[in-house]
Amino acid sequence: MKRRKTRQIDVGGVKIGGDAPIVVQSMTNTDTRDVEATLEQIERLKDKGCEIVRCAVIDGDAARALKEIKARSPIPVIADIHFNYKLALLAIENGADCVRINPGNIGSFDKVKEILKAADEHNIPLRIGVNSGSLEKDLLDKYGSPTDDALVESAYRWVRRIEDAGFVNMKISIKSSDPLSTIVCNEKISELIDYPLHIGVTEAGSSKEGIIKSVSALAVLLREGIGDTIRISLSEPPENEIDVCYELLNALHLRKKRTIDFVSCPTCGRIEIDLIALVDELKKRLSHIKKPIKVAVMGCVVNALGEAKEADVAIAGGRHFGLIIKKGKLLKKVKEDKLIDEFVKVVEEYAEEMD
Repeated sequence: MKRRKTRQIDVGGVKIGGDAPIVVQSMTNTDTRDVEATLEQIERLKDKGCEIVRCAVIDGDAARALKEIKARSPIPVIADIHFNYKLALLAIENGADCVRINPGNIGSFDKVKEILKAADEHNIPLRIGVNSGSLEKDLLDKYGSPTDDALVESAYRWVRRIEDAGFVNMKISIKSSDPLSTIVCNEKISELIDYPLHIGVTEAGSSKEGIIKSVSALAVLLREGIGDTIRISLSEPPENEIDVCYELLNALHLRKKRTIDFVSCPTCGRIEIDLIALVDELKKRLSHIKKPIKVAVMGCVVNALGEAKEADVAIAGGRHFGLIIKKGKLLKKVKEDKLIDEFVKVVEEYAEEMD
């Protein structure tokens, strides 16, 4: 899959754009002023595979809290700023690795230039964001609503104004809650600029609808080579977002998962083993393994003939029993009530062999 060639920026040591891997990110939902709670969540996100994290900066205390958060965080920290340019300046002074702004809601361009000056002096990048809520009044008047063309024109105009001010250390983001709009806007802006793009569907929702909306847009863009860093925005604990990011990137062969890659067949009338319960329990029992092992759980020999050979370790179900297969070779036949324990043991042994 050929990726669009973009400039490369550095966010606290993490490269974004150019030939760097697509970077996975999320955002804390703690009160940033609560340093310990925020750091605890950042640790959980990092353990899941999050590579950069955003923190909301709602006031001066939150901006000042970034100093300790940054000092102790295991991953780079981005300050998320809206409306108040002085909070952006304070966040930069307190060590933020990057600052996210939507210039359209900051106010005058003189205020934006103050942020550009501070970011340049501290050699940190900015994320320049555009969405329907931050669209400038003249563009709303011109287009009548936050259309795709209005969002793209806003983003392109801000990029050129920022460049004219002498600043180029930035990534760009156009987000919509509409997956199709997200696709169209990012396709259009990618034809106009070569800055790295952060992609995602904003306000996507929770659970199924959030995942489906996000993946339907991001899969298209990533397949077209568009996107240098991603977030799956869900109305759930942010740790859940990271799992979905890696599932998506793994499915598109862009990055390997940091955990077990499960393959399991759909149920049908051939199955004579409790496949659904088996898969659910195995996911729980193997969640501690943080290695890219492909595990296949097949309910009968029809699907197992192919998938079991391709997987590192697999189960092929029979009538109340399972065959445990490793690297395409049969290891043992196990009764259903012993199958989970035996299979977990085999996978754990395989993980140790990988070391």
